[in-house]
Order: sequence, then structure tokens, then C-alpha cells
Amino acid sequence: MANSLHVKKGDRVKVIAGKDKGLVGDIIEVLPEQGRVIVEGVNVVKKHTPDRSAQGGKDKGGIITTEAPIDASNVQLVVKVDGKEVVTRVGYERREVTKRRPDGSEYAATRSVRVARKTGKEI
Repeated sequence: MANSLHVKKGDRVKVIAGKDKGLVGDIIEVLPEQGRVIVEGVNVVKKHTPDRSAQGGKDKGGIITTEAPIDASNVQLVVKVDGKEVVTRVGYERREVTKRRPDGSEYAATRSVRVARKTGKEI
């Protein structure tokens, strides 16, 4: 089973440690096997790539600026409270839902949802 993280792709997070501490951005990619995330505009690095157009490739080469992964423990979820962005921890709750069987009959079940600890609302 794959490792799970407290944040998911598309979440808005704030960097709480490292050289980009204090920056806020959206998560572009999650790498749960490594426990890392890629955040938009955070940990920007320059990559020097060779010209591959001579071998039939499309890469022109040169210096490319891109985001590198950072550890998931260095980011904290951000939620809106009264128009302000506030950091919060992530909690999990079981909520009642109605599910439908293939034959059309319905039954009650529970599912786990992520909730913001600061507001108690579903993320």
C-alpha cells in the first residue's frame, strides 16, 4: 500500500521551513513514496539541458527554470477564514453517506473525509 500524506494535489499550502519559508502556493505534484511534494513557485532550480534537436528530438536545450520537490513535513495546509488565509492542521472524520448497489437499492455507510482542525469544515 502506498504511503499517504496530509496534503493532496491542488491543496494550497504554506512553506514552514527551509529557504522558501513563508511562501504560499498550490501543490503541483505529490510524491508519496518519497514523502515529498512539488509546490508552485517554491524551491525553484535551474536545469542545464543539452540540445537534442540533432537526434530528432524536440528539445532545444538551454537553461530551464523548474520547481524541485520539498519534504511534505515542511508544508502546512492553508484555508480561508473570514477572507484571510490561515494555516491549519488536517484531521479526519467519518461521515454518514448513502451508497447505491448495482441493483438500485440504497444503504447507509460511512466514509473518511479530511477536515481543517481550525474550522472543523471539510476540505
